[in-house]
Amino acid sequence: MIKKILVAVAGRGLCEEMLNMLLDIPAIQQASVTVLHVVPQQIVADDMAAKLEEGGKILAEAVKSLNIAPEKVNPRLKQGDAKTIVCEVAEEEDVDLIIMGSRALGRLQAILEGSVSQYVFQLASRPMLLVKDDVYVKKIKRVMVAMDKSKSARQCLDLALFLLREVKGGQLFLVRANPDKGITSEQDDPVLSEAVAEAKKYGVDYRCILQEGKPGEVICNLVEENNIDLLTIGSPDRRPSIAKSLVDLDRLLGNSLSDYVRVYANCPVLISRTSD
Repeated sequence: MIKKILVAVAGRGLCEEMLNMLLDIPAIQQASVTVLHVVPQQIVADDMAAKLEEGGKILAEAVKSLNIAPEKVNPRLKQGDAKTIVCEVAEEEDVDLIIMGSRALGRLQAILEGSVSQYVFQLASRPMLLVKDDVYVKKIKRVMVAMDKSKSARQCLDLALFLLREVKGGQLFLVRANPDKGITSEQDDPVLSEAVAEAKKYGVDYRCILQEGKPGEVICNLVEENNIDLLTIGSPDRRPSIAKSLVDLDRLLGNSLSDYVRVYANCPVLISRTSD
């Protein structure tokens, strides 16, 4: 399911560390990796040359830090606007996962400051793993999936099972915030019961959690309480096709669950988007 990975590096080392944790997972070890560093355009030629030299060093250090065979790594140094370059390279390489760092800015601040990860999050059609500057990257054993009736949540479940099914001691946390009225256990909820059946099929240890409250706060609190290593959450794409090339300001300024979680969850967040 994850055969090609794009890692956008910026010299901080977090994305490289996250990738190394992923590469410990048997299902990921055969993946090829594109390591991308983008250098912003400079007006003066000498400045551009200096930036490219600096960028080349950042890229070389990033590749050197990875626990992967050299033949599986494709280093790419590009110049231009990082927001658009990451999306373009993801399409060119036809990757299955994008890994990026995130300053975890709020919605409006992200717009005003031109956040690269926020832009890519809005426009990329591929699963995206965001690593905040202030989170501790750990070995991936405890994975939480925010479950609902959407196709994107099901894709998140598939990704989590893909990662965990060969991980010794791995555990899947299936979270249902505000389940339908009258549902008090996983047996009562078709969403959870289907997810449980999938977990059993792959022999993955699981735990179901049903909880009332504001979904974003519920999920982030449960991440903290259960010492989760990776959270996966769906983000259905409701934009009309004519707006695919535009940043979705309504989503940015509205009550997007995935946007809330990417800012406040205390662990790396893997977001999957489908055309629900």
